[in-house]
Amino acid sequence: MSALLWLLIALPLGAGAALALAGRRAAAPAPALGVAVAVVTLGLAVAAAVVRPVASAPLFAGIRAGLRVDGLSAVMVVTVAAVTAGVLLFSAGEFAGAAGGGRFFGLMLLFAGAMLVTVTATTLPPLLMAWEVMGASSWALIGFHWRQPHRVRAADTAFLTTRAADLGLYLAAGAALTGGVGSLRLDRLPRADAPWLQVVTAGVVLAAAGKSAQLPFSFWLSRAMEGPSPVSALLHSATMVAAGGYLLLRLHPLLTATGWAGPLVAGTGAVTALALGAVAAAQSDLKQLLAASTCAQVGFVVLAAGSGGVAAGTAQLVAHAATKAGLFLAAGAWLTAFGTKRLTALRGAARARPVVGTAFTVGALTLAGLPPLSLWATKDEVLAAAHQQRTALYAVGLAAGALSAVYSVKALWYVLRPLPPDAEDFYDTEQPGTRHLAPVARPPLLVLAFAGAALGVLALPAVSGPLADAVGTPGEPGPRPWEAGLSAGVALGAGALTWWRGQRPVPGPTREWAADWLHLERAAHALVVRPVLGLARALAAVDDRVVDGAVRQIARCGLAAARLAARLDDGGIDAVVRATAAGARRLGGWARRPQTGLLHQYYTQAALGFAVLAMIALLVR
Repeated sequence: MSALLWLLIALPLGAGAALALAGRRAAAPAPALGVAVAVVTLGLAVAAAVVRPVASAPLFAGIRAGLRVDGLSAVMVVTVAAVTAGVLLFSAGEFAGAAGGGRFFGLMLLFAGAMLVTVTATTLPPLLMAWEVMGASSWALIGFHWRQPHRVRAADTAFLTTRAADLGLYLAAGAALTGGVGSLRLDRLPRADAPWLQVVTAGVVLAAAGKSAQLPFSFWLSRAMEGPSPVSALLHSATMVAAGGYLLLRLHPLLTATGWAGPLVAGTGAVTALALGAVAAAQSDLKQLLAASTCAQVGFVVLAAGSGGVAAGTAQLVAHAATKAGLFLAAGAWLTAFGTKRLTALRGAARARPVVGTAFTVGALTLAGLPPLSLWATKDEVLAAAHQQRTALYAVGLAAGALSAVYSVKALWYVLRPLPPDAEDFYDTEQPGTRHLAPVARPPLLVLAFAGAALGVLALPAVSGPLADAVGTPGEPGPRPWEAGLSAGVALGAGALTWWRGQRPVPGPTREWAADWLHLERAAHALVVRPVLGLARALAAVDDRVVDGAVRQIARCGLAAARLAARLDDGGIDAVVRATAAGARRLGGWARRPQTGLLHQYYTQAALGFAVLAMIALLVR
C-alpha cells in the first residue's frame, strides 16, 4: 500500500523534474508526456482514495517523513490530480510545439506533485519541503516569460510576499521542537507545551494566510496574473492558494487548542471574503476579477476552518477548485483568441466562441452562488457553521455572498452582450490573437465547468454527513431552510440588480480604491518594504562606518606598529647584531696578528707572558 502512495507523489515530481531539465529537447513530446503523466497520476489518486495508503521513512533522529491518505486528503488528492489533468490537457493546445513546452509542463507537474505531498503529509518536514517547492515553482511559472521584465517583477513580488509568510512554518517547527513535539507530527502539534503552543499556532496561521492570499497578503495574487492562463487556472484552484485553506482545515484541532486562533481565522476569512469581493466587483480586467474572487472564495474556506466547519470548508474548496479552473481556462482561451482580457473588449465573446461561452456562463453562475449550483450549497454549509459561532460572522459572510453574485454577473453581462460590429478594433491589445481555439482545449473547459456546478452534491445530507465523519468532525451543523432561502434570495437579488445596472460603474473614489486592491501593495511598500530597506541602509552605514571603520583603524594601527617594530628592528636589534659582528671581526683581526707561523716569535711571546705573570704574582704578594 505504501508503494502506491510513494508512486503517487514520485511520478509527477520525477517526470516534472525530467521535463524541466530537458528544456528545448523535450519541447515536442512535452504536451503528450505531461498529459499522460497527469492522467496516470489521476488514476493513482483515485486508487489511493479507495485504498487509503500510509507511508513513512526515517528522516532525522526521532523524526520521520510521514505521508497518509485519510478522509480529508483523499478528497484533496483526487481534486488536485483531476484539475491538473484538465489544465494540462487544455495547455497541450496552447503550448503544442512551443520552445518552452518542456519547461512549462515540467514546472506544472512539479507544482502539482508538491501539492500532493502537502495534502498527504503527516509530519512537518515533508510539508515544509513541499511548501518550498510550491513557492519556487510558482515563482518560475508566474515569471515563465522571463524576457519581459514586468513579469519577472510580478513573480518576485508574489514569491517574496508568500516567502515572508512561509517563515511562519519554520517558526512553528522550531516552537514545536522546543515545546516537546519531537516527532513533528501534525496531529501532535496541539499537545505542545505552553507557551510554545501559541507560537506554533501563530506560525501556522501566518503561513496559511500568506499562501491563501488572505488579508493583508492578498495583493500578491494580483501580480500572479502575469503568468500564463493555465498557470493561473492551477494556482488559483487546486494548488498554492488552496494549500493555505487546506492547512487550516487539517490543523483545526490546533486552532481550537489555543482559544484565540479560531475566532481570528474565522474573522480573517470573513473580512477577506467581503473586502476582496468588493475588489473583484471593481475590476475591469477579467483575470484580475477572477483573481480577487479567488481570495474571496478561499476566504469562505478560511471562515469554515475557524468556525469548525471542516467538512463545509472541504466541500467549498473542492467546488471552488473545479469552478475557478474552468473560469480561468475560459479567460485564457479568450486571451489567446482575441488578444485581450479587458471586459469592455470582450463584449459578445461568449457568442463569438460558444463552447468557451457555455463553459464560462456555467462557471460564472456557479461562482455567483445561485441556486441550485454547487457554491450556493457549499457556501450555505460554511455560513451555517459561522452562524453557530457568531451572528456577525454569518452577516459578513452573507454580504460577501451577495458580492459574489455582483462580480460574477458583471463578467457575464459583458461577455453575453451582442457582438458589436467594431469588436475587432478592441482586440490584440495585450498580445496577438489567434482567432481560434485548439480542439483539445474544449473538453476540459466543459468538464470542469459542469463538474464545478454539480459538486454541490457534497453539501447534500446524504454526502455531507459521511464527509464530516471522514474528516473527523461529525455532527457539523447544516443550513436551516430559512438560511438556504435567504442566501438564495440575496444572491438572486444582487445578481438581478447587477444585470439591470449593466456597465454603470461604482462611484469614482470607492471604485478606484477597490480597483487598486485596497492599495494593499502600496501599504506593504510603505509599512514593510521601505522601513526594512531603510533599516538595511542604516545597518549598512553602521557596518561601513563603525564595523568596517573599526576594522580599518585596527589595520592602520597594525601597520603603524609593524613599521615601528621594523624601525626598532633595523635601528636597534640589527644595529646591536652588526656592532657585535664588527667587534668580533676586529677581535679576530687582532687575534690573527700574532699568528705569524714563526716559532721564535711564539717563544718570545710566551716568555713575555710568563714574565708579566711573574710580576703580577710578586706584586700581589
